[in-house]
Formats: sequence, structure tokens, C-alpha cells
Amino acid sequence: MLLFLLRRIGVMLLTALCLTFVVFYLTNLPAKLETLAKTQAGSRISDAEVQSWLARNGYDAPMLARYGEWLGVLPGWTREAEDGTLTGRCMRDVEDPAMAPARCGIFQGYLGQSTRFRAPVSEVIGARLGATGWLMLWVVIVMVPMALIVGVLAGMREGSRTDRSLSTFAIASTATPEYVSGVVFIALLASTTVGLSPLLSSWGWLPENTALFQGNARSALDQITFWNFTLPVMTIALYGMGYVARITRASMTEVMTQQYIRTARLKGVSFPNIVMRHALRNALIAPFTVIMLQIPWLLNGVVVVEVLFSYPGFGWVLFEAAVNNDIELLLAASMVAVVVVLLTQLISDVGYVFLNPRIRIS
Repeated sequence: MLLFLLRRIGVMLLTALCLTFVVFYLTNLPAKLETLAKTQAGSRISDAEVQSWLARNGYDAPMLARYGEWLGVLPGWTREAEDGTLTGRCMRDVEDPAMAPARCGIFQGYLGQSTRFRAPVSEVIGARLGATGWLMLWVVIVMVPMALIVGVLAGMREGSRTDRSLSTFAIASTATPEYVSGVVFIALLASTTVGLSPLLSSWGWLPENTALFQGNARSALDQITFWNFTLPVMTIALYGMGYVARITRASMTEVMTQQYIRTARLKGVSFPNIVMRHALRNALIAPFTVIMLQIPWLLNGVVVVEVLFSYPGFGWVLFEAAVNNDIELLLAASMVAVVVVLLTQLISDVGYVFLNPRIRIS
């Protein structure tokens, strides 16, 4: 097990290095750098002024050199102004340039400065990642049990009316993207003019001009309540639930046809015991992989939901960084996404052993 973990961690580090270089290359293309210069210095500056701004801010070095500076394996760039003032990558947060470290990159814990929020990237990412963490936690709490219940009930009796009904529901939920279901939820449950709220108000169950749920989840940053967090959670959970339920149903159907299940039936074991004690554990191997794959999807796929419900989490920050061409913030967000994907894959592989010890680690 230890050798397997060490080997996988080495592959993870190499994969992360390659993926971050690809993202670094795409975000540092000449057109992107020109847009960044015009965004920061003025949209009407000349080409010569663009090159001057890029040179003053360290963007004129070769691509590999700047990647090494971003990682922290090479010394950060320094420039001397006409008045003799020293500036550099590692001097932005220190008062005395002589006290600045030689290297400041990912390996030193420095993620750069956000040009959109005018703050250290680590602070921006840390705060917003925590907000998305709460959203992901509640989505998983809602999505996983519902998906497993639907999949197991559908797979227990293949071809039955229950199976057809639940499978149709799972396919419909997966086929409905978040930007559609989110808008539908807002119109039906968070509007004071249409949907369920005016009907409840006419019955006297709600005050007039009051919506049942809040369509804006920004207040959830201060305090998460049932009324401001239900719609974004259900929007994401509904989309992911159908896929997990379909995989669970297919796995459960396959397990229920195995020889040991037939033997248990012939021995007179009750059907609930067959499902819970014999079939469920083996049927959870494939859904476990899919559930682990949902975690990086939740981290990166919440962009639409967070923008739609005005919830400033990780997805909202990623959207802001892309719109405003915030290169440092984009790089940091991409690095976080890569790390989360690789870690969830490692956890998924290790989890196989606990679900089925017969699986060999090779």
C-alpha cells in the first residue's frame, strides 16, 4: 500500500506540473498579455507603451523563465526605474527591497497579486474556496443519498414500473443543465409575481410581496439558512444526482444477476437482506468512482450556479478572473482545480480496496 501511494503521489506531482504549465502557457499568450496591459494601464495606450508596461512588470522574460519564477524555482524578476527605485516580483509586499526574498512562487506559498480584487491571490482564493466548500458539502449531503436510493430502488427489480419511472426521472434530471433548472426554480419558488409564492400569498400562507425562497444567495456568506441556500444546492444536486443514480442502477442490476445472489435466494434469505448484506456493497464500487469524480466537477461546475444566484464562491471568482483577465488569479484557481482532481482520483483508487478487498493494487 505504501509503495502504491508513493508511486501515485509521484505521478500526481508530474501530472500537476504538466497541467499547470499548459494553463500558464495559455494564460500568458501575447494577446492575453496585451489585453492585461491595456486593462491596467488604459485601453488607448500605444503598442510601445504596451511593451513598456510589460517590461516594467516582468512579462518580457521568456515563457519558461516566467514559469520558473511562478513556481519559485528561479529568482523573481527585478527592475530598476529611472529614479533608481527597485521593483520586482518578490518586492510587492515588503517595505524594504533589501529584505525581499530571492524566490517567491508556488513552492514558497506565494500565489501572486490579483489585478481584479487588488489583494493577494491567496486571500481571495482562501475566502471564496471556503464559501464553495460549504456549498459542495450540502450538495453532497443532498445528492449522494438521493442518488443511491433512486439507483438501488431502480436496480433491485429491473424492468419494473418503479425501475422505468425512476430511470426516466434520472435521465431527465441529467439532461437538464443548471442554467435551465436554476431559472425554473427561481421563477417557481423565488418570484413574487409568478410561481408558487403568489398562490401561497393568496391563500394567506405567505405575506404579500414575499417569496418562498431567496433567489439571491449572497446573504448565505454571513449566515446559511434553509431559505437562501436551498435553490443553489438543489440546482447542482439535481443535475449530478441523475448520473450517479444511473450508474448505481446499472451496477445494482448487474450484481442482482450474479450466482451468489441466486444462491442466497434459494437458501431462503429475505430479499431486503440480500440487497443490504450481499448486493449493496459490491454494487457501490462503480458509483463510488462516479461520486469521487463529482467533487472536482462540483468545484469547477458551480460557475453557472454561483453567478446565477450571486453567490461569490470559487466559481464566481473564476468567472471574475476570466472576464477581467486576471492572470495570477486564473493560474491559482487552475492549480487548485488540478490538485482537487488528482486528490479525488487517489482517494477513489484507495477506496476500492475498502469496498472490495479482492481488488489488487498493482
